[in-house]
Amino acid sequence: MQTLEIAQRPSPNCGPRRAGLKPQLIVIHYTAMDNAEVAIQRLCDPVAEVSAHYLIANNGAITGLVPEDQRAWHAGAGSWQGQDDVNSRSIGIELDNRGTHPFSEPQMSALEGLLAQVIQRWSIPATGVIGHSDMAPGRKMDPGPHFDWARLARLGLAADVCRQRVPLSLDPDSFMRTAQAAGYPVDLPFETLLAATRLRFAPWRRGPLVPADYNLQA
Repeated sequence: MQTLEIAQRPSPNCGPRRAGLKPQLIVIHYTAMDNAEVAIQRLCDPVAEVSAHYLIANNGAITGLVPEDQRAWHAGAGSWQGQDDVNSRSIGIELDNRGTHPFSEPQMSALEGLLAQVIQRWSIPATGVIGHSDMAPGRKMDPGPHFDWARLARLGLAADVCRQRVPLSLDPDSFMRTAQAAGYPVDLPFETLLAATRLRFAPWRRGPLVPADYNLQA
């Protein structure tokens, strides 16, 4: 297995995972800040009350902030596969990016190496690698439309598009059922959920519901 060089900047913003839970998910974020150092300072600031397990800088440097067996404060309100308290169920990875441009090659390469190791350590399936926007549709946009999910899927580090059997009639209710089966929370407007799934699987798509919108992970 690839040896990763990980600098340590311990954050006080963490605690025990609740109810004996272990990581079942990996949640990918972008920092939306000026640079990695500014983001690390915020993630280590007790006043901010936010953190993540890792941050990967634009140049590929990885910083460990919270031990994997601890609960970092990165996900906030939301759910996945009907389960809340995502913080207790996940590993959070922040990427140094404002969300307005593609992610660098060194950063993506470092992310791939880190994901492979975390997935192996905790036996997390590819379907358990999600974006912040997946578990909190409408509230969060990260890692955003410039993130290369297809690249991770080709390596088995994220779920690929799953070709679904499209209902005879396209309607919000049938789409909501498909999205719920894929793991998305559905206690929100149809338009919000459609936008969130497109952000992950087809960020270029606009307009009304089409058959391809049913092609979600499952």
